Formats: sequence, structure tokens, C-alpha cells
Amino acid sequence: REGYSGYGPLLAIVKMAFLQARTRTAAAGRTSTASRRNITIKATATQTAGTVRVDRNENFGKLRAGYLFPEIARRRKAHQDAHPDAKIISLGIGDTTEPLPKAIADAMAKAAAGLATREGYSGYGAEQGQGPLREALAQHFYPGLRSADEIFVSDGSKCDIARIQMMFGSKPTVAVQDPSYPVYVDTSVMMGMTGDYNGTGFDNIEYMVCNPSNNFFPDLTKAKRTDIIFFCSPNNPTGAAATRKQLTELVAFAKKNGSILVYDAAYALYISNPECPKTIYEIPGAEEVAIETCSFSKYAGFTGVRLGWTVVPKALKYANGHPVHTDWNRVMTTCFNGASNIAQAGGLACLQPAGLKEMNDLVAFYKENATILRKAFEEMGFKVYGGADAPYVWVGFPGKASWDVFAEILEKCNIVTTPGSGFGPAGEGFVRASAFGSRENILEAVRRFKAAFGGQKH
Repeated sequence: REGYSGYGPLLAIVKMAFLQARTRTAAAGRTSTASRRNITIKATATQTAGTVRVDRNENFGKLRAGYLFPEIARRRKAHQDAHPDAKIISLGIGDTTEPLPKAIADAMAKAAAGLATREGYSGYGAEQGQGPLREALAQHFYPGLRSADEIFVSDGSKCDIARIQMMFGSKPTVAVQDPSYPVYVDTSVMMGMTGDYNGTGFDNIEYMVCNPSNNFFPDLTKAKRTDIIFFCSPNNPTGAAATRKQLTELVAFAKKNGSILVYDAAYALYISNPECPKTIYEIPGAEEVAIETCSFSKYAGFTGVRLGWTVVPKALKYANGHPVHTDWNRVMTTCFNGASNIAQAGGLACLQPAGLKEMNDLVAFYKENATILRKAFEEMGFKVYGGADAPYVWVGFPGKASWDVFAEILEKCNIVTTPGSGFGPAGEGFVRASAFGSRENILEAVRRFKAAFGGQKH
């Protein structure tokens, strides 16, 4: 436990950069207005011209502010600075907390030690991933559905989503679930697929609303045709897992419109409901329209280790008949040197009998955390969603702005959550509570929630 680390270092770097930028802005002069819940900063300084004569990518100028989770980290730090003795519990970013399973860690340790020997040393490997790992992924997650040479091992789904966007280029139109993982929208903006921010979302993105009234599955009869559809099941942040019937409708919709479906299955192992497929390729015909991306991050605690994979079927072809698989292979061999051989040794261990048991036990632990959180919010009278087939609990606060609820929970409970509006316009009025935490912290968080909100009417 003392040696485990997840996403932390990247957030620290982002926070430092943000604080340095804020300091420079303050030194140049600014005006600010503040309240207990919100801080608005208006910069009045002009930027000094650089030496180079290279214009900034105008698409980055469309992004409203920093990425959601560094902004949460900034607000957490401000609260900690104001309350130095507070013990803050994070139920915000979905970062795993429990130590790596022993069989998996031992396999990586053995691989690392082997690199110090002539017999065990290896350098560059296949950019698509080591053969035994690709075979094991195909056999365990896609038996009879996909072949090993359609699976590309990587450093994680988030990185692959960015590479997928690069492969598609700036011309395709995009649809996303609303709410959804912010990376889908932000990378679309960066690539130039969107218009400007319009106050709630970005122009030229089709936001497919998913809320309690439609059981968190979009009304496809009202959705416009787009080239690319991003879809995550179980959904981050709502925790809703799509049923076989719903995914059959989604694949049919993609085929009818000639769209490519980018299916994010990062939490599929958390699904318990037999009516909810764990891969899009359980749906007949999906291989003609769908790319699937997945990861060991939330399965085996690899948020810091970094190992995932993306499946690109050979049957998936562009309008001119060119295989998407060929272009994806070119992307990976050009822009990626392959996942760490140490991490791949850990991934292979995950799919051996001992590793599988430990990985499933770890998922079960986080699922129990989610059950504890969901039950606690229900007992307090909240409308609660998710938490059954996913490690996230989606809690409704009708009539309240998500960032205001985030601030209230942080102030009253010293608990970090994630404001629902950070995942899209339809997330307003909700917060997401992550089940990634020690059992001690989850139980303490429940105690604090009940002390602050248990006597209120919701």
C-alpha cells in the first residue's frame, strides 16, 4: 500500500503549470470577484509577443478552460490550503487505490529483473503488442469473436482515443453521449471537428442526451447522422450499462447511417447484469462498424502502470473500401513504439489463472464500495443511479448547479466528488461519486455524508 501510485504524477505537473500561469497573470494585473462557492477571474493583461512567428492552433483557443480533473485538483488544493488540518477524502477522479495483485506485480518484477540479464533483455518490440498477450486478450475477452491480429496493445484507452482522432482527421462529424467522458469532446475540439463553445456545449457536436427519463440510453430516432459516434458502456459518469437490445439498436443505427462507432469498454468487467454485453462484438454486425477500446487500468489497478488495447476488425472499411485496420496499424507503427515490455508482462499475468482470480477479486472489492455508497445515498433520500454494473454512483441534486454541489460537499464534508456538468450539459444537477478508495475511506465518507445531508429533504 505504501508503494502504490496511480494517476498522481500527471496531475501534479498539470497543477504546477496552472499555478505558475496564474501567478504570471496575477503579476501582470487582474481583477477578481469571489464568493464562497465560485471564483471568477478576469485577466486584463496583454500577452507579450513571442520570438517565433508561428500561430497558435486556433482549436485550442476554443477549449473553455483546463481539463476537468486538473480543475478539480486545483479546487481541492485551495480548500486544503484554507483548511490545512482537514482530512480530505477523494471520490472524484476515478483513480484506483488498492495495491497491485501480487501475482501480477510479481510477474512485472520478474520481467524487470530479467532486463538486467543478457538472456532476459529485450528492446523494441512489436508496436502492435507482444504476440502471447494479443492471443490471451483474444481468447479471454473475445472468444470466437475477434482474432489476435485485430487487437493492438497500447498504453491505455485515453491515449488510443487521441490516436483514433488523429487517424480520422478534422473533417468527420462527431456524436457523443451526454454526459460522457470529457476526452471524446476535448479531442474533437483539438482536432478541429467542432465549432465554438455556445454556452452549454460545442457547435457541430451531436450531444445524445442520456438521463433518467430515457434510462440513460439516447433516443436514436432524434439523433442526427454523424460520421463518428463515441459510446461508453458501462457509461462514465452515469454508471449505466447498455442492454443487448439497446446495443443492437445502436449498431443498426450506425449501419443505417454509415457511421463508425468508437465503443469504450473500459469498465466492462464491472458488469454483472447478463443482459448487458461486455463487448460490442457480441452484437451481430458490429465488426462492420465498430472499434472497441479497453484497458487494464480499472481491472488490475494499472492507472499508473499504463496498459490497454484497441480492437479494429478487418471487416471495418471506409467508404472507399479501404480497411480501417490498415490505417490503424500505420498509426501505431508510426506514432507508438509499443507498450512497456514490463507492463505487458503484467498484462499477460492478468490473464493467467492466478492473475484472473486476483483481478476479479479487485473488481469485486470496488463494486462492493459502489454498493455501500449507493445504499447510503438512497437511505438519505437521494435519487441514485449506477453503482451496480460500474464503479460510479450518479447522484441527483435537482435544481442545484453541479459545481455548487461540489463546493458544498467539499466545504461540509471534506470530500471531493466530480460535478456532473463537467461531463456534458445533461450532467447538470448531478455529481459523480467514485468507488475507487480504501474501505476505511468509503465508510468514513458515508459517515460524513449522512452527518451533513442525512436530515435534509431531497
